[in-house]
Amino acid sequence: MDDSAAVRRLGEARERILEQMAQVIVGQESVIEELLISLFSRGHCLLEGVPGLAKTLMISTLARTLNLSFSRIQFTPDLMPADITGTEIIEENRTTGARERRFMEGPLFSHVVLADEINRTPPKTQAALLEAMQERQVTVGRVRHPLSDPFFVLATQNPIEQEGTYPLPEAQQDRFMFKVFVKYPNFNEEFEVARRTTAIQADDIHPVLSGEEILELQRTVREVPVTDHVIRYALSLVRQTRVGEPGVPDFVEEMIGWGAGPRAVQFLILGGKARALLQGRSHVSTDDIQALAKPVLRHRLVVNFAAESEGITADDVVEKLLEVTPTKEDELTSDARFQTIFAS
Repeated sequence: MDDSAAVRRLGEARERILEQMAQVIVGQESVIEELLISLFSRGHCLLEGVPGLAKTLMISTLARTLNLSFSRIQFTPDLMPADITGTEIIEENRTTGARERRFMEGPLFSHVVLADEINRTPPKTQAALLEAMQERQVTVGRVRHPLSDPFFVLATQNPIEQEGTYPLPEAQQDRFMFKVFVKYPNFNEEFEVARRTTAIQADDIHPVLSGEEILELQRTVREVPVTDHVIRYALSLVRQTRVGEPGVPDFVEEMIGWGAGPRAVQFLILGGKARALLQGRSHVSTDDIQALAKPVLRHRLVVNFAAESEGITADDVVEKLLEVTPTKEDELTSDARFQTIFAS
């Protein structure tokens, strides 16, 4: 497939999905854009926002625009691993009279899984979900069961109610491509929400993409070329977050307890490829990497106590990194500090 055809196909898919979602969701363009980038990059997505911002509705509506199986799991403190993975049952064969074991699939055996309030379930259940996200399989007993392909976990969490919650471990957060902040709507958007939701209104969502089409578009994203300079730029951003490494800025040493790993670089580049195609380009630029730096890095940086006590967030650190990292190739490669990073 040539470059123009790839751009056209992904652009058409984006427009059709947005057209269907606009029947239900008002505003939140940047959130939906990041969901689509995650979708076409074969990544999982974590949405964080206060109650009532339509996080769950947004994910379920996106699932309805795809001709895929969909499961919603409401995570609660008493949820057990078998409740999401499935379990083996013993049933009698009516023909022979013999008793046989049969695996009954859980809700994870769907193409799109909505993990609602994921931080409300205990670590044991989180670990079962972690295997599904990373290996795209679940293990019950000694038997491994492959999951559907494509497979997406779209999770939500509430940032303000911490009592009775189990914060996601860093290893699990790292499996999410993006952590997306869902913010309050502006006045006009909230006006439209109030108008729609207090009147009789029926939506007519039609699926626009099949599983095979999504898999093909995901392969198309990976075929997008990326220059060495863009890869070097993405690496520069990520490697500057690692405390104690050569060339790390002083403010990172002062604010960060733990930095991002190689998976952050992979997601920056993959996300940049998907974003470029969605915006009608067949090449990745440093602008794409900059635009995705916060959703990719914010959940991979551990801000230390001193910075946290001053109200400094991971987004603030990423913003500073973007300011001190040159985007032009000659400036980046000639900078003495970055030469130290490249040589390490």
